[in-house]
Amino acid sequence: MDKSKVVHRICTITTITVIFNTTMTACDRQETIAYFNHIEATESNTQTATEEYQTEENRPARPSGQQETADKSGTESAQETNKADAAQKSNETEGTNQTDAAHKSGETEETDRTEKSVGSVYNSEYSGKEVSVIMVGDILLHTPVAESSMQEDGTYNFDAIFSNVKDDIKEADLALVNEEVIIGGVELGVSGYPSFNAPYELGDALVDAGFDVVLHATNHALDQGKKGVKNCLSFWKQHYPDIAVLGINESQDAQDNQIYVYEQDGIRIAILNYTYGTNGIDLPADMPYAVNLLEEEKVTTDLAKANELADFIVVCPHWGTEYQLAPDAKQEYWTNLFLENGVDLVIGTHPHVIEPVKWVMDGKGNTMLVYYSLGNFVNWTASSGEGIANRMVGGMAQITVGMENGEAFIVDYDVTPLVCHVSEGINGVTVYRLSDYTDALAAENAIVQQDGAFSKEYCEALCGEVWEEIKEKKKRNQSYRRTVLQIKRCSAGSNKIFKGSRHEGAEQSDGYGNRME
Repeated sequence: MDKSKVVHRICTITTITVIFNTTMTACDRQETIAYFNHIEATESNTQTATEEYQTEENRPARPSGQQETADKSGTESAQETNKADAAQKSNETEGTNQTDAAHKSGETEETDRTEKSVGSVYNSEYSGKEVSVIMVGDILLHTPVAESSMQEDGTYNFDAIFSNVKDDIKEADLALVNEEVIIGGVELGVSGYPSFNAPYELGDALVDAGFDVVLHATNHALDQGKKGVKNCLSFWKQHYPDIAVLGINESQDAQDNQIYVYEQDGIRIAILNYTYGTNGIDLPADMPYAVNLLEEEKVTTDLAKANELADFIVVCPHWGTEYQLAPDAKQEYWTNLFLENGVDLVIGTHPHVIEPVKWVMDGKGNTMLVYYSLGNFVNWTASSGEGIANRMVGGMAQITVGMENGEAFIVDYDVTPLVCHVSEGINGVTVYRLSDYTDALAAENAIVQQDGAFSKEYCEALCGEVWEEIKEKKKRNQSYRRTVLQIKRCSAGSNKIFKGSRHEGAEQSDGYGNRME
């Protein structure tokens, strides 16, 4: 790709104001309503999705408190009890200064993307300019992961973790990663759960893998206090100034007045990152701006600014309940708030397991795609027992953004199932596409010793269950795209939010989340 066509920038609100106006045109509402009545009937008959009308009266109530404390059941086992006792009441979650994003050369061919895309509901009717976006979930540096990455000479190298999916990351125009743990350097001591800290070499590996945007707003952002945040920001600024580091900040001005915007071919994409809390650790008294929190006034103010600066808005919230395969009430509340404030795409993290991918729509015809949780990208928990296998499965969100008549929208979307493979020895931790994983590899995965249910078939069934609706969207393909584009041009419509139901029994699926019929 011609890099001269790509502009990466930070838009500082006090000095730059770009107002984006979209004029809604008239459309045939009867056809739209009739189509969605058909969708409702189909989803009801197949039990693949349900619809819930969201009005002011029955919309999820605002949750009390901003510092969510998730259920601690099933976190670390006795192997880390001594560390955990009285030291933290946190969840096992994992755990920025805004800078320009680096752009990678190389483009994904449309044919390749279509072959891998089980969720391609839009791709054949749009031929305009596009921006491809990918994101992966939690980089969770449990102690065995760090030990696996220590080389014979005592230095760290994390490249092996990303080696099997590196091509997919580099092919994207814009690649995001949830960096769950603070990168404070060896001077603070490399540590795992419950108080994480990563060496700078992890940052080197993220850049080498091809990531452009690093998300640091997690509940572990303050594990090493103010010093950890400052070290992390200094590392990124000194060594990789072109990488966008979001979610932690070096100043009040950076938190208040800077929105990260990526621009390519005239399409402007804003990205914002927040966390529900920091495991009960207070923000430093002299650094109250250190971490972006999910606080309603802050979020709505930022979104108002982002709507002035960009054509397409992405929010990456660290939210939800750990190890739960479906969104909770707080996620639903924030989903509605994001939708009401002009967000186009939400990609969530924190639960450490995958959650559904859903479209939501408001009464004005505005639509938003939500990846509730991408699960872990890499982890090696010390816990054992039922459900541990779920934590080894993650997803790579893949979204293509286009623009038509001055309006940016999602051209295509998908999620590629991933599996974390762990084994003893140097460079023994890596991540595979589930489609590339084999039964033999699964049998060798050391996590089997911690949860005997783990297998390739188990991982496929989990993806088939949680991401079932992507397959259903595929079935509706072109008629769905036409209807969505039509809705986006309507000034009014039915006030509803679509939510998919999960079946209790996991069914066998292929490597892309399709249930085997």
